[in-house]
Amino acid sequence: MNNLILQLAGRVVLPISLVFSLYLLWRGHNEPGGGFVGGLIAAAGFAVYGLPRGRSRLLAALRWPPAGIAGAGLLMALLSGIPGLLSGSPYLTHQWKFWDGGFAVGTALAFDVGVYLAVLGSVCAFVSFYLGENET
Repeated sequence: MNNLILQLAGRVVLPISLVFSLYLLWRGHNEPGGGFVGGLIAAAGFAVYGLPRGRSRLLAALRWPPAGIAGAGLLMALLSGIPGLLSGSPYLTHQWKFWDGGFAVGTALAFDVGVYLAVLGSVCAFVSFYLGENET
């Protein structure tokens, strides 16, 4: 598909969707959002970018194979439950680290990032199979 409007829209939509998806990923601990929705929005941005350009340009924009992104995300989500086991709690009981000033990071963030990557990689792998080779 060689559509000038879609090519220009892809250049604009991709960075905006990535920023918005990271915002949703970060706020997903306490409010609606999180890894799944953020991953879908990021994948939609990559899909809009890749539609007029073809499979090879989509894969070049991702910089890693989509299956590898999905696998790394799945592994990260699964490993995020291990700290709960090590502390004597059930699997996926999230652990938190608090610093002075109220900043806290927990294994819930690692789980959400894993889900984000798994969704991004899965959707991009699915979309890439339907794109032609090197259209522009």
